[in-house]
Amino acid sequence: MRYAVIADIHSNLEAFTAVLEDIGQRGGVDGVWCLGDVVGYGPDPHQCIELLRQCSHVCVAGNHDWAAIGKVDTAEFNPDAATAAHWTTRQLSTADKKYLENLPLTIEKDDFTLVHGSPREPIWEYVISTSLAQVNFDFFQSPYCLVGHSHVPLVFKDEGGDCSFNRLSPSVGLVLGENRLIINPGGVGQPRDGDPHASYAIYDSEARSFRLHRVAYDITTTQDKMMQNGLPIRLVVRLSHGM
Repeated sequence: MRYAVIADIHSNLEAFTAVLEDIGQRGGVDGVWCLGDVVGYGPDPHQCIELLRQCSHVCVAGNHDWAAIGKVDTAEFNPDAATAAHWTTRQLSTADKKYLENLPLTIEKDDFTLVHGSPREPIWEYVISTSLAQVNFDFFQSPYCLVGHSHVPLVFKDEGGDCSFNRLSPSVGLVLGENRLIINPGGVGQPRDGDPHASYAIYDSEARSFRLHRVAYDITTTQDKMMQNGLPIRLVVRLSHGM
């Protein structure tokens, strides 16, 4: 079985569409595993929810998903993120809000635990250091954990009390072995690793492999829609730089 692992679509329809087209060109998948933050920041929250729901998929809740339906206080957000969250709320249909309301915090699939932030704090915590990763290995039972939230493709490896990490790259596949791992596939709609290309991964359960893919998309169209809707200029500009 093959699964697409995606995270942080962030209402970026152009990026999400490009990723789905790329998946199709690679032979398709049996399902999509989404690690949350379907909405927030970008200009097409309703359209992205609709498109995701057309896929055979599972999805966990992210902090921006919860902010859009009032389940978290946007006082925790920076001003630009809060502005975008309030705008997002006004774009959602009743069905959209019900979909986001029903997203679970964690999902178990095959040998994986799926969360948005971390297994310890699924909504808020960023797993961005070996020290944080090492603590979080104690908060899930499966061999592997998939996380989003930081928008940076990384893999953390538990090495018997020590923890190491590596950046994920499309040029190097990841073979799943005996070591427990925490894996981040990067962000579809708002990459933050200095590469503006949309980021996602494909997990092949038969080959026991996990491979990152980067996809070009029409950034200008997304930016134009953001400007037309009065979304914060800093959110617009950062898409060009993958930051």
